[in-house]
Amino acid sequence: MSNALIIVDVQNDFCEGGSLAVGGGAGVATGISRLLAAEPDRWQHVVATKDYHVDPGAHFGDPPDFVDSWPRHCVVGTPGSEFHPELVTDRIEAIFHKGEYAAAYSGFEGHAEDGEGLADWLRRHGVDRVDVVGIATDHCVRATALDAAREGFATTVLLDLTAGVAPATTDVALRALEGAGVATRGEPVVRAA
Repeated sequence: MSNALIIVDVQNDFCEGGSLAVGGGAGVATGISRLLAAEPDRWQHVVATKDYHVDPGAHFGDPPDFVDSWPRHCVVGTPGSEFHPELVTDRIEAIFHKGEYAAAYSGFEGHAEDGEGLADWLRRHGVDRVDVVGIATDHCVRATALDAAREGFATTVLLDLTAGVAPATTDVALRALEGAGVATRGEPVVRAA
């Protein structure tokens, strides 16, 4: 069996200057790239998720409520949907797109270009343990890690390589992860965008 790194939504719109920026997002991109360079053998597999919206309906709000609806972000074909330039992508074996026509937070709701889901991809590659990093700790990182644990993968969130939207929602997310048996290491970045 082997382990994998899941990089969640390290996209321009979620980093400083983006339409739904999370403070510390660019630092997360840089930190992930540094860790992959420093420890090239730590993970046998590296995958990533992308918010990938075409027309997600009520997921975009005008005005947004920042609970169930959000400003337009990660629209397919826009620069905001691309990976942040500080994220080195040469190790990424597969990208799982989520949220084309409906809200989607977990990478396990996404699919690769050939339609394969994340859980099936990981199992096909013999993965039994995953580390989760990315943006945002209190939304898509949380949802992806919870689904990884539900799917039976031993799951750890590397909090130093995540950025949270707000302290209150990040605290709720950390309690949910603990309650689901997800391990955490480090402290998440949480600051104003």
